[in-house]
Parts: sequence; C-alpha cells; structure tokens
Amino acid sequence: MSPSPEPRPRHRQAAHDAVSARALARSPRQAFWHGVVQSLPFLIVIVPFAILFGVVALEAGMDVAQVMGFSVLVLAGASQFTAVQLLSDNAPVIVVILSGLAVNLRMAMYSASLVPWLGQASPAQRAGLAYVLIDQTYALAIQHYERHPGLSMQQRLAYFAGTAVVLCLPWMIGSWLGATIGQAIPEEIALDFAMPITFIAMIAPMLRTAAHLAACFVAVLAALLLAGLPSGLGLLIAAPLGMAAGALVETLTERSRT
Repeated sequence: MSPSPEPRPRHRQAAHDAVSARALARSPRQAFWHGVVQSLPFLIVIVPFAILFGVVALEAGMDVAQVMGFSVLVLAGASQFTAVQLLSDNAPVIVVILSGLAVNLRMAMYSASLVPWLGQASPAQRAGLAYVLIDQTYALAIQHYERHPGLSMQQRLAYFAGTAVVLCLPWMIGSWLGATIGQAIPEEIALDFAMPITFIAMIAPMLRTAAHLAACFVAVLAALLLAGLPSGLGLLIAAPLGMAAGALVETLTERSRT
C-alpha cells in the first residue's frame, strides 16, 4: 500500500493569508510607504552604480549637464553604460542607437507583463509608469502584484510610486555626484561591483520557470561567445536569441500541459 501524500503545512498557508490580508488592508498611502521600505535594500547598489556612471561619462568627455540629461531623460543604467562605452570607442551613431534599443528591449516585455495589473490606469498614469519603469521597480512591482492579486488599482499605483521614488531619484543624484566629485574618489575604491550585483539581485529571484532559465542561459552564453564582435554587436545578437529561447520553451511547456 503506497504511503499517503504529506498534507500541506497549514501554518504556511495561514502565514501567507495573513500577509495577503495586511497587503489588501493598506491604504494607498500605506502601500506607497510599503514600496519605499521594500526598495531600500537596492540603494546599496543603485547609488554606487549611479556614481560610477557619472565618473565613466565624465571620463568619456561629457560635461555635468550632459550627464544629467542622460540620466534624467534616459533613466536606464545598462543602456546608458552601453551608449557611453560605444561613444568612447567611436562607434557609429546607428550602432549606439541600436545597441541602446536592444538593451532596453526588455522594457517592452516588462510593460506587456504589467498590462494585466496596471492596464486600467489612466493615460497620464501609464505615461508616468513608463518613465519610471526600470529593472528594479519592475521586479519589485510584478512580484508584489502576483503575490497579492486582490490589490486595488490605487494600491498598485501607490506601491509602484514608492519604489520609483527610492530607486529613480537616487540614480539621478548619484549620477550628479559621480560627474562632480567622482574624480576625487581614490582608484582603489572600486565602484564597478555595483552593476553585476544589481542584476544578480534583481534577476535571480525571478528565474522561477524553465522558460526564464532557458532565456537567461542562452543570452549569457551567446553574449560570451560573441564578446569579440566589434561595437557591442554581440549584445544585439544575444538579446533576441535569449528571448527566442525563452519563448520556445514557454510554448513547448504550454503544449505539454494541454
């Protein structure tokens, strides 16, 4: 006689229900501050990352106004670093633009996955969300929304706003600091650790399915194999390859379930 399956621990379900109940009971103002608090750990890497960008951009020949224009208007660290590096290498403008677009192509996927949660927001609210949509705000928001699907639209918007205030404003301030006082930072104080740590902290908790893992593995492998191509062209190829792999695995997984 086969052993009966172990019952699901009730205390875990009760704890989850209690957390969801607290989330649903928060006012929009409380949801905003909850987003603020949950975003604070990212400052450990956001601030050095921003300072590093200011230093790199200054060394690439930009002045403080140009650095700030870059950080305020683009507001996308990875594509900003990519563009500055390519400009430093005297890459053609079209390559710089295409590389920046390729790096930021993930934002289109982020937006699509947020439509079920924020699609009913007003046009002005969606425009604001699009401006402050970065890797960290997306990662925090989508996990929060999926964990608590019963949140109202105002609670969702307030939570997103809380994450944006903590993560976007320090990026701009850090960029200014890097561009103004960055040259005074001793070379032995390495700031370049911020970029890999930021993306590891953001991506690792989100690799929850086979499609996620396949997209990550293929993109990383392709980027490494194509690293020798000039002007960052390897990244232009690796990004769509990773997305295609993830889409293929997702399709095969859905078919196996039907």
